[in-house]
Amino acid sequence: MAARAGERPDRLTPAHYEPSRVPAEVRRYAGRPQALGVGKPGKIGLLELGFERIGARTELVTHYQKSPLQIMRPLYFDPARPDLAVTLLMSTGGGIVQADRLRMDLHCGAGTAVHLTTQAATKIHRMDADYATQQVFLHADADAYVEYLPDATIPYRDSRFYQRTVVTAAPSATVLAGETVMAGRLAHGERNAYQVFASDLEFRRPDGRLLALDTLRLTPGSDGGGVTGPAVLGGHDLVGTFYAVTPLAPAAEVADAMHEALRACGLLFGVSVLPEDCGAWLRVLGGDSPTVNAALRQAWDAVRRLLIGAPAPELRKS
Repeated sequence: MAARAGERPDRLTPAHYEPSRVPAEVRRYAGRPQALGVGKPGKIGLLELGFERIGARTELVTHYQKSPLQIMRPLYFDPARPDLAVTLLMSTGGGIVQADRLRMDLHCGAGTAVHLTTQAATKIHRMDADYATQQVFLHADADAYVEYLPDATIPYRDSRFYQRTVVTAAPSATVLAGETVMAGRLAHGERNAYQVFASDLEFRRPDGRLLALDTLRLTPGSDGGGVTGPAVLGGHDLVGTFYAVTPLAPAAEVADAMHEALRACGLLFGVSVLPEDCGAWLRVLGGDSPTVNAALRQAWDAVRRLLIGAPAPELRKS
């Protein structure tokens, strides 16, 4: 643990770190591992970050972390947005393993500018008992500009994982959020060998009203065939999603910017506006990481130029 933002005894209670609802496809694997089980040291990862605008830039003002989740200090290297606090979300564990329960609470105050990403891909390791979960609660207050763009998630053979991401955005806030899922360790010839990957991505207003819900349930089965047909992955190895919830441009213009950016990418993709004219979203399917990542970056860059007149910065994580 480090940089405590006030001790709260309820942090280590199941009501805090366990999801309120786990999909049945994941819950059926519940069990007691012979190794470290739920709640044991190192199995509950917590990260709480609070950002506020102070003077000309955004500062990290509250910070609580419990291993394996952690961060280093925010960086400021975007030449077009020197006020933007770039923060890398890190894990000391080398990946997510069975019985892990991870939770991140990320609060971006009024008028802040924050970019949140992971240090590397999130690896979901093999499991023989129980499952793993990760919850992310991201709040963007009035006039905040927030980018939440983690690297890909890679579910290894026999892994079982549920991720819930809840983005709560004030009507005047802008949130760009993305998610990429790979079929497995492609370089090892491993494709769709995981047991279940489940994800819920929610966008809400501060009063709790639901704007959009993106539900993903991948259950390959013993031969991986359960996710390779039409209306699922369609034989592709990666699925990427990019959301732009914003009042800074009409939803149709945001959607057009995404579509134009990917018009010549050679991948299967679709773009649509979100309810209540609150933004637009993109889903893209592909066969290799460089191509899909390039397409998502093009969409990010195009939307950034439209909304704030600034290109996407280069992020060097090595």
